[in-house]
Amino acid sequence: MLEMIKNSCESFPDRNAFCINDIFYSYKQFAEAVSKIRLALENDCKDEKIIAIVSYESPDLLTYASIYACWFCGKGFVPVNPDNPIDRNISMLNQTEIKTILSSVVNDSVKNISERLNEKIICTANLADTKINLSIPDVDREEIAYILFTSGSSGIPKGVPITRNNVASLLDAFFSLNYKLDENDKFLQMFELTFDFSVFCYTAPLCKGACIYTVASGGVKYANVYMALENYEITFACMVPSILSYLRPYFEDIKLEKLNYSLFCGEALLTKVAGEWANCIPNGKIINAYGPTEATVFCLIYDFDPAKKENEYNGIVSIGRPMKNIDAVVVDENLKPVSNGTLGELCLSGAQLTKGYWKNPGRNKEMFFNYAPNENDKTYYRTGDLALISDTNIFMFGGRLDSQIKIQGFRIELGEIEHFTREFTKLTNVAAVSMKNKNDIVQIHLFVEDYKGGTSEIEDYLKTKIPSYMIPSTIKSIPSFPLNSNGKIDRIKLAGFIA
Repeated sequence: MLEMIKNSCESFPDRNAFCINDIFYSYKQFAEAVSKIRLALENDCKDEKIIAIVSYESPDLLTYASIYACWFCGKGFVPVNPDNPIDRNISMLNQTEIKTILSSVVNDSVKNISERLNEKIICTANLADTKINLSIPDVDREEIAYILFTSGSSGIPKGVPITRNNVASLLDAFFSLNYKLDENDKFLQMFELTFDFSVFCYTAPLCKGACIYTVASGGVKYANVYMALENYEITFACMVPSILSYLRPYFEDIKLEKLNYSLFCGEALLTKVAGEWANCIPNGKIINAYGPTEATVFCLIYDFDPAKKENEYNGIVSIGRPMKNIDAVVVDENLKPVSNGTLGELCLSGAQLTKGYWKNPGRNKEMFFNYAPNENDKTYYRTGDLALISDTNIFMFGGRLDSQIKIQGFRIELGEIEHFTREFTKLTNVAAVSMKNKNDIVQIHLFVEDYKGGTSEIEDYLKTKIPSYMIPSTIKSIPSFPLNSNGKIDRIKLAGFIA
């Protein structure tokens, strides 16, 4: 990866590498920023292997350059959003024993973190310019490239260390798909850097000499995304499917003729909405990608074709087949493979898979296993996602294992309830949430965004489609669903609407 990016900087010094808040930065300017931060790290942090990088919702050039400065001097990084709860950030940095924080802006939030942990801050905005140095470090491919932290059931965030080899394998697998990409492409980057989808968005384009266009912070997220797509004539857009839910009322007026590739990941992509979106990008291909943070962004992929109606499950687009050097299996409760057409837990192995959670042997024992060691001595990761394999060996997403609940002894998939609710209401944003009541009985609560009809109508329709034990205890319409900073539906906040 670093060789490719070095080549881009040397081959296209005057081409644009980034467009941030309508300001363009060339590959030469990017290389200069990387080099001065690299020099500071090499002088002041020689023995440190992992550096913290402060990143707000809309990162600036120096923040992106800080990532590559870490990589070009053989270090890994942990992204820290100071807008997140300070105790969470303190937990992350304590776990990784970080001693240095890189930040382009040193405000009170950053100072507070530094003071509580006795860490030094390098303000990248104050560093002196130096000559460009993009020499490739002699670093083992198994060294950490970054550590991202995900939510932990204990309340303590779990660290997911991703190696240089993991990142290189992602890019190798993606480029092996032979999508037509070059230095003339314009990539959308709409994510904050603590979300793993961002990793692909700021690495793949630079490998090709293309330009990265970030989305403005503030205002309405989906509106900012659409303005970027239209104004900049984006050719490759990575988005979460929730964005389409908010653009959908305007689909008739949207025509993005320059958008060649529209890649979705992070949530289930609905077949009906994807088919409608296809009309908005008449010259474009829709790609549905799947993967957990533990398997480096995404590792299964599917080129969506509206004409192939069979490649869906519960109204959700197929997640396709494993990418290069990835193995995927669907297993039962005893971790034994199930037959095609049978729902089970999706497990992954291969070059993109982390070796385990950061300093968490208990969780590693629970989530990683060696499948059939006498025949196939590979380590597999239990994704917690439900899937099935079609007769044509296409993987279908079936929702979360932890959203598969039991009521009265019956196993229930919340995704099935959501599917029929969408079918009746013709609305996209639908969510079924399970919670225990005061008597410790599991109940289902159904939410529909801005539904104008009566909720009793939804209940009557569901009674014609699903058994009585699956009928939600409550059905509620709310004006708008809460979203997190990456545009995904925030189900935890949604549960707060349950009376």
